Amino acid sequence: MKIVVLSGGLSPERDVSLSSGCLIANALMDSGYEVALADVYKGIDLPNANLDSLFLRKEDGKSHEYHIPDKIPDLEELIASNHGRTELIGENILALCKLSDVVFIALHGSMGENGQLQAVFDCYQIPYTGTGYAGCLLAMDKDLSKRLLKQEGIPTAPWITEAAAEITPEKVKNSIGFPCVVKPVSNGSSIGVSFAYSEEELTSALHLATEKIAAFGSGKVLVEKMIKGREFSVGILENTALPVIEIIPKEGFYDYKNKYQQGLTNECCPADLSELLREKVQSLALKVHKTLQLGSYSRIDFILGEDNEFICLEANTLPGMTPISLLPQEAKAAGITYEELCRKIALLGAR
Repeated sequence: MKIVVLSGGLSPERDVSLSSGCLIANALMDSGYEVALADVYKGIDLPNANLDSLFLRKEDGKSHEYHIPDKIPDLEELIASNHGRTELIGENILALCKLSDVVFIALHGSMGENGQLQAVFDCYQIPYTGTGYAGCLLAMDKDLSKRLLKQEGIPTAPWITEAAAEITPEKVKNSIGFPCVVKPVSNGSSIGVSFAYSEEELTSALHLATEKIAAFGSGKVLVEKMIKGREFSVGILENTALPVIEIIPKEGFYDYKNKYQQGLTNECCPADLSELLREKVQSLALKVHKTLQLGSYSRIDFILGEDNEFICLEANTLPGMTPISLLPQEAKAAGITYEELCRKIALLGAR
């Protein structure tokens, strides 16, 4: 079977994607597949007739590696180095994908998770992994997903969503109160997320949520009530909830640096929860997965508040697949190796 692994992209989560893509490609080659790893944004400078040469087997002796820097990538610099090109899909990418039996989407953020790429693949009848375009759209737009969760009776923190310029301290004070969490509506990996404990901090939080990444998201900001408590995540694989993992950053909160730099966060899997609470959060995760029309796998994040109630933070349609990512750890606790996890996801997409 021929598999294209797509990573990179024009997204603030580009570096995470490049790391995930390398590991996924290596695991799939170890499973005996022919694998081509490509950066969806940069594209491929090869004539169509030679694209088949990009599919490699394990015996070709080439492995892939990428280490995530502790800073968010400079997308303006990336665009400038590619002659100012802002097109999201690079040269020959679609032609390469048409040669495959399935495309393993290893993109995070932007078009990889908001449904744009999935819609393009649907138009060309190219099989791909994960969630379809509708589910991706619903999950990536935090305002829209929270509205659906609330309608289905799934607990989510009170929030408001508007353009940053329209959010005032008075509006936040009257509807949510302080402290609150400020985040872009359509970004992941905690990029642009910060806490505001006062009116003064709200201004800088709104600025952080909109600078640079605003051009690559919806431009809107979500402000929600801060829920204090323990943070958990539940992976879903083929409509089955995986073991629950607890996330405990050593300093601060689970931000971009703490997510992807080894040794900065303790992750406990299976989480130290009573059987009642474990079953409750797994059941909620499955309900979120179905409500948002997610596909063969996902990851749902929660806060366990001081009242012992789980509050859904968000759903991830393309969970990270780095060495320290949560979904692979949960799969391992369920007896599924990293290689088996990648193989299962690929085969589910090829059906």
